[in-house]
Amino acid sequence: MTIDWNSFTPWTSLAGGLLIGLATALFLMFNGRIAGISGILGGLFKPARGDVFWRIAFLTGLVLAPLAFTLVSPLPEVEIEAGYPVLIVAGLLVGVGTRYGSGCTSGHGVCGLSRGSLRSLVATVAFMVAGFVTVYIIRHLVG
Repeated sequence: MTIDWNSFTPWTSLAGGLLIGLATALFLMFNGRIAGISGILGGLFKPARGDVFWRIAFLTGLVLAPLAFTLVSPLPEVEIEAGYPVLIVAGLLVGVGTRYGSGCTSGHGVCGLSRGSLRSLVATVAFMVAGFVTVYIIRHLVG
């Protein structure tokens, strides 16, 4: 195994992880809710009274944060080697998976694991195994 030292960013990765952990802890402390993106978005489809503003604010922050980052540094180059049909199908499959798994990677992987949830551990392991298997199939068997 070799390390691409030009792309190796342990300190910025650590800082990003700490910020995600801090944000989810603060969200739980002040709102009493898990910062699971699929649950926050899904709650907009059947909103409870007084539940819409914070959900829209949270999702707007997810969109605006990269734009705010560009004030400090340019965004990294993004290269996606798939066409729109593949991206659409992949997005739909992720949506179905989050409903089937009762949550997404942020809800289970970040918030659930930090709370010691066995259900979240099983879900996160399933997410990871599915990802490994998918990459292996696409890269080595399909070509």
